[in-house]
Amino acid sequence: MANLNKVFLIGNLTRAPELRYTPASVAVANLGLAVNRRFRDKNGEFKEDVCFLTVTVWDKQAEACCQFLQKGSPIFVEGVLQSRSWETGDGQKRSTIDVRAERIQFLGKFATDGKPLEKMEGESQGESSATASSGPLGDAVNPMDIVWDE
Repeated sequence: MANLNKVFLIGNLTRAPELRYTPASVAVANLGLAVNRRFRDKNGEFKEDVCFLTVTVWDKQAEACCQFLQKGSPIFVEGVLQSRSWETGDGQKRSTIDVRAERIQFLGKFATDGKPLEKMEGESQGESSATASSGPLGDAVNPMDIVWDE
C-alpha cells in the first residue's frame, strides 16, 4: 500500500517566531500558525473555523523566518506531519502532531530592512514599495532571493 505524508497550508502567524539552536549549532524555529476555513453549515449560513498549528522550521529557513516574519505575517507552508511524544515531570504521557516545514514562502511584501511593508511606521505604502525594489540591499537579505529547494 502506498503512503503519503504531505501538507500545504496558508495562514497567518499567531506569534513572533521563536529561534533556538541545537547543541550542534543547527537553527530551529517554532511558528504558531492559524489557518482559517470558511464553510456553509447545514442551514446555508457561512461559518468560520480556525485551526491552530505549530510549524517547525530548520536551518537557514528558520533564521530567515525569524529575520523577516512577525505576528500576523501571512505564509505558505509545505511540509509533513510529525508526531512527538514525551513524559512530563510528574509522569504523564503527552503527544502532539506538528508540521515539519520543508518549504516556507513569505506572502507579505518586504522592505530592505526586513520589515513587512504594511507594518512599517512613518512611511506610506508607495514609498516603501519603491524602497523595496530599488538599490542594493547591503547586508540585508531579500526574502525573494532565498532559494528554499536544496
